[in-house]
Amino acid sequence: MDIINWKSIVESLLFAAGDEGLTLKQLSAVLELEEGIAFDVLASLKDDYESPDRGIAIIELAGAFLLTTKKEHSIYLKKLVESPASQTLSQAALETLAIVAYKQPIARTEVESIRGVKSERPLQTLAAKALIKEVGRAEGTGRAILYGTTREFLDYFGLKDIKELPPLALNTEDGEEEADLFFEKFQETFEN
Repeated sequence: MDIINWKSIVESLLFAAGDEGLTLKQLSAVLELEEGIAFDVLASLKDDYESPDRGIAIIELAGAFLLTTKKEHSIYLKKLVESPASQTLSQAALETLAIVAYKQPIARTEVESIRGVKSERPLQTLAAKALIKEVGRAEGTGRAILYGTTREFLDYFGLKDIKELPPLALNTEDGEEEADLFFEKFQETFEN
């Protein structure tokens, strides 16, 4: 395999590693190459990213190499992150967030049982927005991932503790109205 293919593989590995990045030792082990050769491939890829035509760079942070956006593009990235479109949640995500908030820790299958539909995508969206996270594994066969809310969730909704969530009576005649009001509050928060 020539250097172009190695660079492509290293690029894929760094992308998949995300914010964790990869150490030279990890890259070397995965590629089954000597560390010196793995470093040369990494350095060549890093040089490719030096071009002004590229929006990505490779940095070394705490002994790990990771992909990052270029600092000179930060103004545009900030606009993207702060745009209202990136802050809105779908009705499915709002429903899923409320279920996780009130029933945590909870497995995806339990969320799906309550909602009556698949919920993998809303859970991924909520995790990507750091509103929920994996908080453990269920006992028994399969050891399903259990989800719970995050500090960001509490901060975003102005709660000191999860116990400050408003009561939600789903089994009463007024329960549907209370649930609707709760979902509206979630939606208002994300639109502002």
